[in-house]
Amino acid sequence: MPRTGLLLILIFALHSLANAQTFMALWPAGKMPNSKGLFLTDSIANERIYRVGTPGFYVFLPSVQENKGAAVIICPGGGYERLAYLVSGWQLAKWFNTLGISAFVLNYRLPTSPDLKQRELGPLQDAQRAMKVIRAHAAQWGIKPDKVGIMGTSAGGHLAPHLTTATTDVSTINDSINRQAFRPDFTILISPVITMGQYAHAGSRKNLLGPNPSAELLKTYSLENTVTPNTPPCFLVHAFNDTGVDQRNSLLFYQALVDRKIPSSLHIFPQGAHAIALRNNPGSTQAWVSLCESWLLEMGIIPANK
Repeated sequence: MPRTGLLLILIFALHSLANAQTFMALWPAGKMPNSKGLFLTDSIANERIYRVGTPGFYVFLPSVQENKGAAVIICPGGGYERLAYLVSGWQLAKWFNTLGISAFVLNYRLPTSPDLKQRELGPLQDAQRAMKVIRAHAAQWGIKPDKVGIMGTSAGGHLAPHLTTATTDVSTINDSINRQAFRPDFTILISPVITMGQYAHAGSRKNLLGPNPSAELLKTYSLENTVTPNTPPCFLVHAFNDTGVDQRNSLLFYQALVDRKIPSSLHIFPQGAHAIALRNNPGSTQAWVSLCESWLLEMGIIPANK
């Protein structure tokens, strides 16, 4: 083979290795709850996952020297119809690694999946199981079990606080991991979907709860109603000009946190629309990254010095 061809193969192999991530499935074979037992494969297009065949998470670990013992599960957005796993998943995970935080990008079952028996339970079951799996492997990954949080953007910002405020374990299966706690120790929300009421994101509501949800379902999945005095601290970011998910979603959740005296931080920026990302945000919106890091330090989630 010509030397040029060998060089190209080597470059491709190194590029693939650099971008590869360990994937860990959540459920043992035949043990996934709320499943009809259909065989489904992942459906991926345009950097989006449209169907999750194997729920699990991608593992992003900092170096041993930089590891500060904290971890975060990242729930990508996508209106409960798809998962924007790169822009609201992998990129954020790599940033957390620069802070010494282990990150896990969650591939959760979408409520539109034909395999689900009860559509609205699927995402929460996967999030609860993910938290248990991470705590079960805490020693292996150098993680403190009481420093594991959750982050979500857009519809992922509905799943994250749903896990945060949930009081019922819907992920129970008969194995040793089930002993672990599922409640996060902190929450980070970017442009979150919170309410299923007046200011709901219509697409997320329909995909999660179906076309004609009952009043009881609407109330239960309006997460401003589920905050308790035991809810962990929360960092919220939204844009004033977000026409996709109304900023009052964040306001409603923050008000509930204030009412129950949960120390939290809310930042509404003038610009950013429904596209606040890690980089290239307009104006002062880019400050959310440094503000979030400062909040993690202030709340004692990561130490100033290892």
